[in-house]
Amino acid sequence: MKLPENATLLRIFIGESDHHGGKPLHEQIVLKARELNLAGATVLRGLMGYGAASRIHTAKLLALSTDLPMVVEIVDTEENIGRMLPFLDETVKEGLVTLEKIRVIKYRHNGS
Repeated sequence: MKLPENATLLRIFIGESDHHGGKPLHEQIVLKARELNLAGATVLRGLMGYGAASRIHTAKLLALSTDLPMVVEIVDTEENIGRMLPFLDETVKEGLVTLEKIRVIKYRHNGS
């Protein structure tokens, strides 16, 4: 797949304890992105953060959180990213979803 220079970044902020269909939500999002043949997805696990409820979530040893922040990032064309949004409307019950216009400098894979 070749990405155009102008693309869209979809960023989904959720919690580690968020689930859908009995599985972690971040996994379900990545699997759905793959099913939709999107260019790729990356899951990032945060060390510390807070959301709408202003409750701090941290990975500090003395205050182990079972709900660390998670961010899923997906880059593809605006049209392809748009195919992912109905799934997110259905599955993300608490969190933040953002879209950004971006400029892709380089996107390569070895083709194997």
